[in-house]
Amino acid sequence: MAITNKVPLRAETLAQLPALKMIAVAATGYDVIDVPYCREHGIAVANIRNYAVHTVPEHAFALILALRRSLLAYRADVEAGVWNRAETFCFFDHPIGDLHGSTLGIVGEGAIGQGTAAIARGFGMKVLFADHEPPKAPGVEFTPLDEVLARSDVLSLHCPLPPSTKNLIGYEQMKRMKRNALLINTSRGGLVDEAALIRALDEGLIAGAGFDVLTTEPPKNGHPLLDIRRPNFILTPHVAWASDGAMQFLADQLIDNIERWAEGRPQHLVT
Repeated sequence: MAITNKVPLRAETLAQLPALKMIAVAATGYDVIDVPYCREHGIAVANIRNYAVHTVPEHAFALILALRRSLLAYRADVEAGVWNRAETFCFFDHPIGDLHGSTLGIVGEGAIGQGTAAIARGFGMKVLFADHEPPKAPGVEFTPLDEVLARSDVLSLHCPLPPSTKNLIGYEQMKRMKRNALLINTSRGGLVDEAALIRALDEGLIAGAGFDVLTTEPPKNGHPLLDIRRPNFILTPHVAWASDGAMQFLADQLIDNIERWAEGRPQHLVT
């Protein structure tokens, strides 16, 4: 049995482990595993389900609120003494937008996407789920992606990264978005064409973006998004999942996945 998280287990590696019978992935994403090889060779692969259903949506909304209310810009101004020099009790140098009455577009209708939708509805937002490749949750009404791009005031990504969703949001997609829209990615870095994002921000195609993920993590040799110094872009270091409660839930389920498999009652298999 092997436990892995972010360490790839491809066919050439798995071929050197003929006795391997089970891989416990300590995460939800399992794109680092050669799943077809495992199916062919009878290797069970189990992942973690629903451990981040609260922490990731909350982090997404932390980014949304900070960007919509220009918190970084106002904090920078306060630190620079702009408030001290103001002639009235406050100043309005940066836009402040309400979430109430606006539209949130979500790509990904799983537990995290639906958790994000629940928070949005609490703010009085209308929610649109973008149609995309299966799987699709029952009972969710879908809207074509192009329509979601055009109608959303905030677009939040909560889907996996198979080949079909790589660079799902590129320059052409951002051109279809509202000029006052925000793009939020707390899912996978490869869902967004990062060079296109920089261009879109430079050209004002969207109002801002909040990211918790990059295509290369950690960015040891630098990364273009690390060089952005503007108040309408926030980058956090892949920590949306990492609340204390979520990490304990993950550890407990990882142990449970292994024990259930050893007992002959496997759960959360992806093979």
